[in-house]
Amino acid sequence: MPQLIALVDDLLFLSRIREAARAAGIEVRAVRGASDLLASARDEGRLVLVDADSDRLPWQAAVAALRAEPEFQALPVVAFVSHVRADRAAAARGAGATRVLARSAFVEALPALVALAKEPAAEAP
Repeated sequence: MPQLIALVDDLLFLSRIREAARAAGIEVRAVRGASDLLASARDEGRLVLVDADSDRLPWQAAVAALRAEPEFQALPVVAFVSHVRADRAAAARGAGATRVLARSAFVEALPALVALAKEPAAEAP
């Protein structure tokens, strides 16, 4: 089953992600750090969603560790952040996020984002 990986500790957003994924028939795996993220990505991960507003999760290090692995260069990583946190948006891009969205845009785009997890895994260059 295609897998969506959520590096998210905000329970409201995690609930929204799980709801959208359930509607699409996709499994969600919540992770807390780099080792969990890498293990989940190896286990047929197709999409990573990251809460770049989190002060409790080591999201920057986890995304950077993922991008350091050649096999995960093409894995989509979508970070979401408060629209007033330009510093966090820049940090997410710097860590290797494919796309960075404001929280409101993330909620609006969530069904389309979840659909990405159904697509065949891309081959790394």
